[in-house]
Amino acid sequence: MSKEPRAAVSVDGLTASLAAVPKKGPPPVHLWNPPYCGEMDMRIARDGTWYHEGTPIGRAPMVRLFSSILKREGDRFYLVTPVEKLGIQVDDAPFLATDFTAEGTGPAQRLTFATKTGDEVVAGPENAIRVTRNPDSGEPSPYIHIRAGMEALIDRKTFYRLVDLGTQEEVDGTPWFGVWSAGVFFPMIPSADLP
Repeated sequence: MSKEPRAAVSVDGLTASLAAVPKKGPPPVHLWNPPYCGEMDMRIARDGTWYHEGTPIGRAPMVRLFSSILKREGDRFYLVTPVEKLGIQVDDAPFLATDFTAEGTGPAQRLTFATKTGDEVVAGPENAIRVTRNPDSGEPSPYIHIRAGMEALIDRKTFYRLVDLGTQEEVDGTPWFGVWSAGVFFPMIPSADLP
């Protein structure tokens, strides 16, 4: 299998190409379809840390800028500007949910999640919570949809807080443990599998 070509684009070059983008609201990434320019040596680790050429990007505003121009196409992730599209590596999910607030109770409860990069979403019909389990260890990996088919891994401390709000409901005739938000029940684990 041939290796994807590396793009000769620096972080500063990518930032400069965004200078002409209007600053009000998030960039309209969904409208941009520039040509593919190759792979950039950038990686988002499972813990939400962004790396460029193997070194963590320490400037939070730069990471927030890059996260705002992230686009998913199939199973691939790209940084997209009006003039270029650069492939990057994502170890798990491109975002990390680090906190949430809860208002109300039961089906009227609203859970608002915040990511490490400053995104905020309310779990509900548009932003589902899902939990996968490692088939060998049973370890849960919880996610919430953030935007345009991209999810955030919910970090451990936030997931434990979420579990504290859990309740049992029947889903298709099977009892599940999960949480309510914005009128939607999100099953996390079959009740029969609870310790």
